[in-house]
Amino acid sequence: MSMFGAVDLSSFAPKQGSTPAEPAAGAAHNGRPGGLVVDVDAQNLREIAEGSARVPVVVVMHSSRAQASVDLVDLLERLVVEYAGSFQLARVDVDAAPEVAQALQVTAVPTVVALIAGQPVPMFQGSAPEEQLRALLDQLLEVAARNGVDGRLDLDAAAHMAEPTEPEETEVERQAREAIERGDWTAAEKVYEHAIAQSPADDDLKAARDQIRMLARMDGQDPVALLAAADAPGADLDTQLAGADAALAQGDVNACLGRALEAVRAHTGEERERARLRLLELFTIIGTTAPEVARARRQLATILY
Repeated sequence: MSMFGAVDLSSFAPKQGSTPAEPAAGAAHNGRPGGLVVDVDAQNLREIAEGSARVPVVVVMHSSRAQASVDLVDLLERLVVEYAGSFQLARVDVDAAPEVAQALQVTAVPTVVALIAGQPVPMFQGSAPEEQLRALLDQLLEVAARNGVDGRLDLDAAAHMAEPTEPEETEVERQAREAIERGDWTAAEKVYEHAIAQSPADDDLKAARDQIRMLARMDGQDPVALLAAADAPGADLDTQLAGADAALAQGDVNACLGRALEAVRAHTGEERERARLRLLELFTIIGTTAPEVARARRQLATILY
């Protein structure tokens, strides 16, 4: 459902006599530093916001764990090219930059907000069909123009900007990818198990293995159905843990951890230990430094001790 218009857009107009900050050296006239698509973190968020004084910025909050996020980012990346510099697309990986999601008051992914003259404009949460998304973008550009934000990115300059170099795929990643492409989740997990045995302190390998385990559990499953089953009276441990997986697949980290913590609390003995180990896997997938994980660790300690 669109949230467009939930904020008073009239307050976003630049102040009388104000002048937008000058672009950085090498930036195109009437544009902002950077290309059509940029990745945002805590370090460059302010720069992106300042650039929205010239051209509106569409910010998509996404997570690779949620297929809806991946699909929406792909669609927006295609549309930003078609709109030929009328707006800039800013991608925020909420797993890598949770502080940006917090700053923009985003609690679920995917979520799309716009920046006009540095001010956030909520657009929508969840998926959106292409026709509806085009209509929202057209409305956004109209609103931006009424507020004096009607610049355009220089496509030639954007095209010639140096793209960040993608890290070369490792042999472990290649073998795991090929196994996943065959649909052989067990083989993919074994690739990482072998790599972990060689490098037991490598947390990235452990995170990749645990993510593969979760993807295997979710393969062919309907997250909505899993959540409904987990909420049904008398749901067993496996069903409750599947609900935690489903919540994470939908990008709701807090719901995922809450469900897994409840599974630990509600069981004893061997079942409690199974739930605890699954929760630790979820910690690794989400990221051990994430604030949600830190809170959940404290709650787990309270439950256990």
